[in-house]
Amino acid sequence: MPSHLSADRPAAQPPGRGSVDALISQARRLKGEMDAVRRDTPSDGSDPQERWQRALCDLALTQLDDLDAHLAQLREGPPPVPTAPATPAAESVPPAPGGSLLSRVGSAEWNLLTDEASWSGELYQILGRDPAAPPLTLDELPSLVLDEDRPRLTAMVTDCLVDAKPIDGEFRVVRPGGEVRTVHMMGEPVLGTDGSTAAMWAVLRDVSELRRSQRAVSETRDSLQRQRHRAHTEHRLAVELHEAVLPPWRGALRLPHQGPRTLDLAAHHLPSAIGSQIGGDWYDALELPGGETLLSVGDLTGQGVAVASGMATLLGAVRGMAMAGTEPGQLMSWLNQLLDATVQPALGSAVCCRYRPDTRALVWAQAGHPAPLLFRNGTGCRLRSPNGVLLGATAGAAYDQAEVTLETGDLLLLHTDALVSGHSDTDPVNRLLDLAPRFDAAHTAQDCVRMVVEEFGATEREHDACVLIARVTS
Repeated sequence: MPSHLSADRPAAQPPGRGSVDALISQARRLKGEMDAVRRDTPSDGSDPQERWQRALCDLALTQLDDLDAHLAQLREGPPPVPTAPATPAAESVPPAPGGSLLSRVGSAEWNLLTDEASWSGELYQILGRDPAAPPLTLDELPSLVLDEDRPRLTAMVTDCLVDAKPIDGEFRVVRPGGEVRTVHMMGEPVLGTDGSTAAMWAVLRDVSELRRSQRAVSETRDSLQRQRHRAHTEHRLAVELHEAVLPPWRGALRLPHQGPRTLDLAAHHLPSAIGSQIGGDWYDALELPGGETLLSVGDLTGQGVAVASGMATLLGAVRGMAMAGTEPGQLMSWLNQLLDATVQPALGSAVCCRYRPDTRALVWAQAGHPAPLLFRNGTGCRLRSPNGVLLGATAGAAYDQAEVTLETGDLLLLHTDALVSGHSDTDPVNRLLDLAPRFDAAHTAQDCVRMVVEEFGATEREHDACVLIARVTS
């Protein structure tokens, strides 16, 4: 191998936008010059050499138009290709000989007075004909053309012979072996001394690869547009479903509804930095029979409509089992079985608390979820987590539960993982615990939620997050 072609030579880099713009300018300048040559070429059709020159000028202008279009695509860059299954090999189309978008050009002339035809060698190659065979007459030419394209060819030839109109059109031919190729034909009549059409002259070019390239670009753009529309629809459905599933109350809530209000509640959902990512995070506060309160937050892995639907299923199950009196540990166990039995298995995390106002006892369980934070007298700490694995991770998993007694003025903070993700702290939860003095000075749970949003709302998180705060008032 010559040294200048060694494998160590750096690969050529794609041209920059400025280089492409320069090429476009050159191509358009060349088109102008070629058009001037064409206009200077006599068009009476009497001289075969002049006919050939004029035909080649027309063809060159067509090719320069194609080149201009390709350079414009190069400047814009390829459209994003959506992820899709690879095209089966059986559906691929073999490239033209040489693999070039601009194939060789053939020529032909049909004499109407003698019914003779003459083809160039290149035309035999384009049509896949045996060079030893006689060229086809105008009456025989449609035998090579696809049935649906024959009327188009017939109309072009008729207009040329009868009305002396130039030919400029395309049709598909079937080569021996069944291969279909697209041919662009440009021609014009050759007039006799009496002004009648004596012959027809044409140049033909195989444009199969060029048209295939254009179709691929068009199909890719159409597919991308359909995918964007589908993604927009799915995003809208996911947002609507997520909003419908979260508790109907927004902002602050006092529970129980009847009797002394023992809990001051507030919550907030923080969206991801990527607005199109709708995840499976939820928060919930629900009054239970007897004046007890259910507090829960959770997260189902993934994004989109399917995840929002799964979240709705889990949250509905939590509410139903809690209303039926199920204790948090058993509730987590059954929730794990439910998630494990779904058609599309997923993983989830959750923490579920049951608060009894008469004794101020908080009974809770968790499934691979951050422990609640307890704030008291200006300091904060994490509650000691009972055993519990991620929901959907292990069939038949058992979940322990813990109990802690709260005091008037205590503040309980429940959150999902993404609230503190993306921070460089060794333990990012410490940033929440550092808010303890500010929480102690706050008047309501809603004020405390605002502090959390101020501290963490601007974080460039990849997933949405939830925070729920409950303040014991009596």
